[in-house]
Amino acid sequence: MALYRETSQLLLYGDLGADSILARLAGIFYDWEHRRGEKPALVRRIYDEVKRLLDLATLYGFDQNLWHDYLTFVLITNENSFSLTCERAGAADGSVNRFAKADFAAFKRLFDFDFGPIERDLGIDCFSVLTHYRAIPKKAQMYYRAVSERVRALSDAIDRARGADQVFDLVTAHYRDWGVGMFGLSRAFRVRAADGGVRFEAINNLDDVTLDDLIGYELQKAELRANTAAFVAGRGCNNMLLYGDAGTGKSTSVKAILNEFAAQGLRMIEIYKHQFPLLGDVIAQIKRRGYRFMIFIDDLSFEEHEVEYKFLKAVIEGGVETRPDNVLICATSNRRHLVRETWADRGDMERSGDVHRSDTMEEKLSLAARFGCAINYSNPDRRQYHAIVRGIARRSGLDPDDPALIAEANKWELRHGGVSGRTAQQFINCISGRRSQK
Repeated sequence: MALYRETSQLLLYGDLGADSILARLAGIFYDWEHRRGEKPALVRRIYDEVKRLLDLATLYGFDQNLWHDYLTFVLITNENSFSLTCERAGAADGSVNRFAKADFAAFKRLFDFDFGPIERDLGIDCFSVLTHYRAIPKKAQMYYRAVSERVRALSDAIDRARGADQVFDLVTAHYRDWGVGMFGLSRAFRVRAADGGVRFEAINNLDDVTLDDLIGYELQKAELRANTAAFVAGRGCNNMLLYGDAGTGKSTSVKAILNEFAAQGLRMIEIYKHQFPLLGDVIAQIKRRGYRFMIFIDDLSFEEHEVEYKFLKAVIEGGVETRPDNVLICATSNRRHLVRETWADRGDMERSGDVHRSDTMEEKLSLAARFGCAINYSNPDRRQYHAIVRGIARRSGLDPDDPALIAEANKWELRHGGVSGRTAQQFINCISGRRSQK
C-alpha cells in the first residue's frame, strides 16, 4: 500500500490543499518510492511535517496515536458537498454514499498504514513515536478540550471499525451531532473581510460562564433563555436587545446563553458596527448551514451623524431578502432606543433643515422596534448589590458573612462608579488579590 496512491484516490475528500500535512507526506512518499531526492533531504522534509503534526497535536491536546487523531481531524473539518449535507439533514440513501464509502475505506487503510519500510530505509523512528505517543503531563488548554475529546473518541472508534460501512456510520453520526468544519470545533467567531467576501476566525478563549453565575436578574435570564430555546428549537422567536445600565451583566448573559445552548447547535458570530456592510456576506455563508447562528453586536449605539443603523435595519427586517430562520440578531446597549436623540428631534416643524422632525425621530426609533425581545438590565438597589457581593465572595472562597465585607464593598462602590455587578466583581477581585499576598 502506497500512501500517495491512497490520497490520490480520494474524491469527496480530495480537496485537502497542497499545503496540508497529508498531501505533503504523500509527495514525500512518492519521491521516496521513486528514488527521487537524497535521503537526508527526504528525512528533513519528513521532520518538517512531523513538527507540524506535533504543533497541531499540542494545540488541540491530541494524545496516544497522533497519526490517527490527525486523520480524524481531517475528516471532521473537511467541508465538502457530502459532509455539509450530512450536517444539515444527516446521511441519506443516494449514489454519493458510494463515493463517501470509497473515501472512508481509503482513510481506514491510512489508519493502518505501515511506516516500517520507510523508517528502516531512512534510519528514522518518528512515525513509530507518533503512533505510540505520550504527551508530557500538563493542564490542557481548556478552550480546546471539547475538540480534543471528540477527536480522540472518534479516532478510537474508527480504529476499532471493521470496514468502510462502520466508518461511514461513525463519521456521518458525528456530522449530524456536531457538524463539520470550523463551526463544529468552536462556538464563537469574529468576522474579517477577505477577497471580496468574509472569513470567520474562531474565538476559543471563551469564559465558561453560566446564567447561574449572574446573581439576580432572574426575570431577565428567564426571558433570554426562553427566547433562545425557541430559536434553537426552530420555533417562533424574536431578535433580542439587552439594554440598560453599564456593568449589569448584559454581555455576560449573552456569553452564558451561548454556553448553555452550544451543544444544541447554537453558534455566535460577533460583529462590530463598522462591519455592518459585511452582514450580507456573513448571512449568505451561514444560511444553509445546520447550525443556529446568533449574530452578536455588543455595546450597540449610534450618534446623530452615524447612518450605519439604516443598513442594520434592512438586514434585520425590511430588506428584499428575508432573514434566514437559522439567524437571530442579538445586541447589547446602554441605550434603549440605540440612536442618539436630541430635543430638536421632538419639534415637528422648523424653519431650516428637516421639515418634519417627528419623522426623523420615528426613523431613529424604528431600529429598536425591530428587536421584538427587549430585556432591561438596570442597576441593582443596595440590598441586591450586597447579595451580589456575598455571592461572588462565596464563589471566590471568601467568607460571605464577614461583617467587614459589606462595609468595605460600600466604600468601594462610592469610589468606583456606584452599585453594579461589575463593581461587585472588581471589589472581590481586589480583596482576593490582597489576601492571596498574605
